[in-house]
Amino acid sequence: MNASVGSGDDGTVPYIAQDDFVRGLPHGHFRIVVNPALARPYVVRRTRINVLAITSILIGAGAALSGLALPGAVLVVLGIGANRIVRHQAGKIVLHLAAKDPAVYAEVTSNGVMEVRRAV
Repeated sequence: MNASVGSGDDGTVPYIAQDDFVRGLPHGHFRIVVNPALARPYVVRRTRINVLAITSILIGAGAALSGLALPGAVLVVLGIGANRIVRHQAGKIVLHLAAKDPAVYAEVTSNGVMEVRRAV
């Protein structure tokens, strides 16, 4: 599907196909709005960062309690830092995932996580 569907005259955003999106993105043909309130939980769920962060923190805490204070502290800081970085960069991560995977593009554009409009 290469053509836009819908006119947008009724207040809705016309659908832009993912392949058009990927081709036009580097040239600035689109205005992209990512909803941060929806992007953060989507990216956290998609990347499973909570599982990775909790695992890192627990291993780090276990290492620190067993006498390996410095490696344990490093793992705890990495777990917390990775979680915060992913949440902070959620908009960029959504854009990257949408450009690489048509299924992600369809999901984020249909659920209001990301809105893509033609630049005027």
